[in-house]
Amino acid sequence: MDIPASPNLTPPKSSASGAAGAHHQDLEIKDAYLIFGSVWAALEADLGREALRFPKEIILLGGAPGSGKGTNTDFILKARGLTCEPIVVSALLATPEAKRIKDSGGMVGDREVISLLFRRLIEPQFRDGVILDGFPRTKVQVECLKLLVEKIQGLRHEFYHTPLGIHFRQTTIHIMVLFVDEHTSVKRQLHRGNEVKAHNDEVRRTGIGEHMEERATDYDAVLAKRRYLVFKEQTWDALQSLKERFHYHFINAQGDVHEVEQNIIKELQYQSTLELDSRTHDILRVVPVASEIIVHARQEMVKRLDAYAFEQADLFARVVGFIDKKIVPIVIRHAISGVALVNTEDAILDDPVALAMLIDVFSERGYHAAVDLHRIEIPESFDLKTGHIKCRIKKVYRIQIRFSGSEIRRGN
Repeated sequence: MDIPASPNLTPPKSSASGAAGAHHQDLEIKDAYLIFGSVWAALEADLGREALRFPKEIILLGGAPGSGKGTNTDFILKARGLTCEPIVVSALLATPEAKRIKDSGGMVGDREVISLLFRRLIEPQFRDGVILDGFPRTKVQVECLKLLVEKIQGLRHEFYHTPLGIHFRQTTIHIMVLFVDEHTSVKRQLHRGNEVKAHNDEVRRTGIGEHMEERATDYDAVLAKRRYLVFKEQTWDALQSLKERFHYHFINAQGDVHEVEQNIIKELQYQSTLELDSRTHDILRVVPVASEIIVHARQEMVKRLDAYAFEQADLFARVVGFIDKKIVPIVIRHAISGVALVNTEDAILDDPVALAMLIDVFSERGYHAAVDLHRIEIPESFDLKTGHIKCRIKKVYRIQIRFSGSEIRRGN
């Protein structure tokens, strides 16, 4: 989902600065190749190519400090049907040097991030999918991600027609960016700092519970603002550069938790075409996606009902009369449960058009109707000499009507 450029996020650059920026970007790409090459070579040497099995789905969760990545991670996991814990990149970097850099509002080196992350990604619990919280954050990391995707595709092609092919699946990359403005970011960072401080004070006082991580940026408005500016100047540009290559979701995270969850749901719609293996998709493409066939379903149903009334008025009237006298009384009796089952042998339903009318009528009225035809053999005569039994076919239409039942509240 694209958003218009904001002057607060993308300041204009002069031609001179543009030339300098292009030169800097060339150096970053060169650095990315060097870093990626060494990290990948170490992986192959330590584990072997057959063990380099990466997740089916990788959700790159990025956002400004205080945008709610941690708060919304569980909801995103549930929305995508993932059960593993997210990989929080900052948690991978627990060295004293890394902590010093983070406390000053800066970021850890790309080589350390890439090496630790790749080794974590190939762990078995992440095979079906994983959320990466806080990656990528720099242009170098962006380029390394692109190189990783190329390597994954190469491995998939290499093992595709082997017994190991099922382990090298088509990887889907989603970019999810939770965005808040600077004022909201700083306010939320400082609020978190107050909550963490109060929690840790209580742990020290009582000895109950565990200490939470205290960040220097959560107690100093200047450092909190600097942390936001680092995001704006580095991470934001890095994430934006992925839009043209991967599935990109921009989430407005300014509102409350419920509002943000609704924004996430809108972005994470069903994307079978993008996620399935190409061979699987080719097999399934003859079956339409539900969202495609329901777009004009209501209008088409109205057209059919009007056609019944004008072009087949007699049959339509008989079907409505049958519904009114035979089915509606039973539906009313089952108003609490919301499910009514009707068995009938009425010959009117022998006409396929009448059957279609019945379903359309109930659909227009807000019900879900389904009809099954059961053919039952009923003995009529028995020949004593030959032992032959003559049967007639009894047709029973089993009609199921579903609707929202009544919720009865009982007093205490």
